[in-house]
Amino acid sequence: VALKFVYLAVGAAAAAFLQMSCWMVTGERQAARIRSLYLKTILRQDIGFFDKEINTGEIVGRMSGDTVLIQEAMGEKVGTFIQLIATFVGGFVVAFVKGWLLTLVMLSSIPLVVLSGAVMRILISKMASSGQTAYSVAATVVEQTIGSIRTVASFTGEKQAIANYNNSLIKAYNSGVQEGLASGFGIGSAMLIMMCSYALAIWFGGKMILEKGYTGGEVINVVFAVLTGSMSLGQASPCLSAFSAGQAAAYKMFETIDRKPEIDASDTNGQQLHDIRGDIELRDVYFSYPARPDEQIFDGFSLSIPSGATAALVGESGSGKSTVISLIERFYDPLAGDVLIDGINLKEFQLKWIRQKIGLVSQEPVLFTCSIKDNIAYGKDGATTEEIRAAAELANAAKFIDKLPQGLDTMVGEHGTQLSGGQKQRVAIARAILKDPRILLLDEATSALDAESESIVQEALDRIMINRTTVVVAHGLNTVRNADTIAVIHRGTIVEKGPHSELIKDPEGAYSQLIRLQEMSSVSEQTAVNDHDRLSSVDSRRHSSQRFSNLRSISRGSSGSGNSNGHSFSITYGVPTAVDSLETASVGRDIPASASSRGPPEVSLRRLAYLNKPEILVLLLGTIAAAVNGAILPIFSILISSVIKTFYEPPPQLRKDSKFWALIFIVLGVVAFIAVPARQYFFAVAGCNLIKRVRSMCYEKVVYMEVSWFDDPEHSSGAIGARLSTDAASLRGMVGDALGLLVENSATAIAGLCIAFVANWQLALIILVLLPLLGLNGYVQVKFLKGFSADAKKMYEDASQVANDAVGSIRTIASFCAEEKVIELYQKKCEGPVKTGIRQGLISGIGFGLSFFFLFSVYACSFYAGARLVAAGKTTFSDVFRVFFALTMTAVGVSQSGSLTLDLSKGKSSASSIFAILDRKSKIDSSDESGTTIENVKGEIELRHVSFKYPTRPDLPIFQDLCLTIHHGETVALVGESGSGKSTVVSLLQRFYEPDSGHITLDGIEIQKLQLKWLRQQIGLVSQEPVLFNDTIRTNIAYGKEGNATEAEIIAAAELANAHKFISSLQQ
Repeated sequence: VALKFVYLAVGAAAAAFLQMSCWMVTGERQAARIRSLYLKTILRQDIGFFDKEINTGEIVGRMSGDTVLIQEAMGEKVGTFIQLIATFVGGFVVAFVKGWLLTLVMLSSIPLVVLSGAVMRILISKMASSGQTAYSVAATVVEQTIGSIRTVASFTGEKQAIANYNNSLIKAYNSGVQEGLASGFGIGSAMLIMMCSYALAIWFGGKMILEKGYTGGEVINVVFAVLTGSMSLGQASPCLSAFSAGQAAAYKMFETIDRKPEIDASDTNGQQLHDIRGDIELRDVYFSYPARPDEQIFDGFSLSIPSGATAALVGESGSGKSTVISLIERFYDPLAGDVLIDGINLKEFQLKWIRQKIGLVSQEPVLFTCSIKDNIAYGKDGATTEEIRAAAELANAAKFIDKLPQGLDTMVGEHGTQLSGGQKQRVAIARAILKDPRILLLDEATSALDAESESIVQEALDRIMINRTTVVVAHGLNTVRNADTIAVIHRGTIVEKGPHSELIKDPEGAYSQLIRLQEMSSVSEQTAVNDHDRLSSVDSRRHSSQRFSNLRSISRGSSGSGNSNGHSFSITYGVPTAVDSLETASVGRDIPASASSRGPPEVSLRRLAYLNKPEILVLLLGTIAAAVNGAILPIFSILISSVIKTFYEPPPQLRKDSKFWALIFIVLGVVAFIAVPARQYFFAVAGCNLIKRVRSMCYEKVVYMEVSWFDDPEHSSGAIGARLSTDAASLRGMVGDALGLLVENSATAIAGLCIAFVANWQLALIILVLLPLLGLNGYVQVKFLKGFSADAKKMYEDASQVANDAVGSIRTIASFCAEEKVIELYQKKCEGPVKTGIRQGLISGIGFGLSFFFLFSVYACSFYAGARLVAAGKTTFSDVFRVFFALTMTAVGVSQSGSLTLDLSKGKSSASSIFAILDRKSKIDSSDESGTTIENVKGEIELRHVSFKYPTRPDLPIFQDLCLTIHHGETVALVGESGSGKSTVVSLLQRFYEPDSGHITLDGIEIQKLQLKWLRQQIGLVSQEPVLFNDTIRTNIAYGKEGNATEAEIIAAAELANAHKFISSLQQ
């Protein structure tokens, strides 16, 4: 018998290795395919889908969080489920062969088990779906906050962001606890039904022996076969829970994957001509945005632009100028009417082909988190370095690029924040030039440039506009005087059209009125300047040339989020219009290899457990429930061994004892029905509270980090969002279900060993010496998997940022037909994690196989040693059997604990990542309420001998001994070429950064001595690229005031900003 167990050990080890490794590899590959397919589907959707149905945070959350659930449902859980179902079927086949009537009686409980399982699955799916929705909302909050961190910091909106995030976490917590309770009652019900079925089997088995002539051996065979089969069915419950959670996650993702867009970017049908001339016509177009169907933008709009002509669209903000651009790019289709190119309806062209003929430069330039070279290369597939450089020179970008230490290879940061507004715009123009389009669309293309750059870029644009059809959208009328046709649009209608020379002849015409309005604005601005005869007085001890030299330093960008559907308002004087100009030399960052390669330090489990300290009572109750639950199997083994003896008793005793033991099994079932839900509930409460606490603490810590922390690509919104979702979930794996299972299995092991030692201590001791082999195997697995988990997590964060960039800049991606390029880049970023996952699968497979090999080897030793002890007269066969049976139950517990090694490895890696954030102290912490406040602020500002270098470029000075005084009540304009350091002054005033030396004072007090939150509340910032949150206009305006702004205050602010008129015209 011992030798047969050795053969079984070898066979089981091979099968277990193949089962675990193959299914883990399959799950990893399937999840990778689903991620890529989901991103591919997202990128092919029409723009209307992004306007009203989904946002960037939700997409990244689903790709990083939901795919983990799908992977679990499609990975090793499937192999385990098949294994358990095979055991179930095998057990019942043996049972039917040995005693079909008794087996049928025992099978009567199966419908109840199936019903309870089905109800549990439905409830878990519902709860899991609710929780995933809440986490998607949380992911959106993270993406918006981190992507717009300078706006959040400037308006001291950290508390509001934390409150919004915590609200979503509370909903997810409630769903998680309900999910745990549903799972507990499902498993508890199954165990109660199973125990009741054994009670029925014992009673009916005794009856069969007494009335049908069954032997005790036949009844025992049937009971054991059904026991083995039904135990495996009970162990399948966690797999069913994983399948339910995976199914709920997959439903949401596949709902998007199956969606057929109205305008499909990947559709290869349609006409492809040899070339196009570039005639554009909008004929009787009716249009309203999908997100606002009740608000009519165009009502019979018509416009014709002949090939090679330049048409300028002018008019008030919100009149429909940019909508024309969107319709020509076919971001939207008109509700009625036609958009024609060369007389052919846009819908008849192959979408990708026609978009390749159109170049777009938007009002808010969108750059991706990669190098300048890669950003420009989006304009043309396979572009050479020479072509990229030529495009940069034409766009007047080569000059500032050449000043950078890494030149074209300089990283631009998230949303291009490492470049100034003008620099970003020139890179965007270079990208459009490289595309060499037949039709050029310029939507406020030079709005972010200084006078010198604007004139040079305008000359470059004038050169490339030759023989191209060009549509220019402009607020500033001086840039459109040379256009062949100028169309004045008012509320979606062309009220006047013609060249500048003709339109200017009618003094009462709409165009002439617009010119007069702009001239009046300029005059009033000049008057305001003249009224303040005290302009900025720079310290007289400095020569003016030296002052100018100091001002031409390198400044750092800020503002964040880029792509917005709203309208922007130009502020022509007052606060500098941007905090977004990281200067030439400070761009691009070299992170030392050692810094990036060193992972966060390992964290002790004690620190992690301390985070669960508030739930100590809950964990204690959960531990008691788990221990009770764990003792059920060993008690079950004693009962079974006692029942075996009963079947060989005389009839009167058999009749009496079978009823007694049947009743005891029912009692054990009732205990299980109470203990299992209690264990699941208490550990769900502890685990979900830990997730909520860890996410909240990390998020709070992140939003209060100094702004320079976010300059690191590792701290982008995509990376932070992915880290918060995956790390917290991994910790739940350690504290929730895993901890409960560990306590339960420990109780099983202790109770089993106690029973074994009481039966025969010598045999039990021999087996106990062999059991550490299983523990050693688990330890080695954890050590192997730890490094893989950390590497894969970092690489997935990089991949998440690619997806975050692409979805957040979907119009740019669509315009440049860059969908395939993004997917290729995403898949490339995912290659490393997928390979790591496959290696994890192989190592887990080896560990799983070894655990079975050691398990059956222990069985072999047990029988061999037991036989020798029986032969020596030191024990009886029944005691050997009792020891074996008790230790079998113990082994089941130990082997289940072995399956937790992957969860433990991921959890430890995540704990290190989490504590790396929690342990870091912000260098400029706005949550710090220390510092003084000034009762009546005058507004006297002075920069005294300020020297400054950006943290990302400590070897390159930005300001050297800069002095600047701004008296209270003055309007001071900081002017200079793009990237000269103007916005760095604003960044320093808001304490986004600290000067290396020198002092900045407000009313004579150093700003470092002032309370930071109070200081920022005294400063109002309007950035070059307006950052609006995905919320109502009311909420966005109210963001400017801490606390609840009244309706009257919001309306007054809108009127002062000249926004009330267009807001009132909106449907809602």
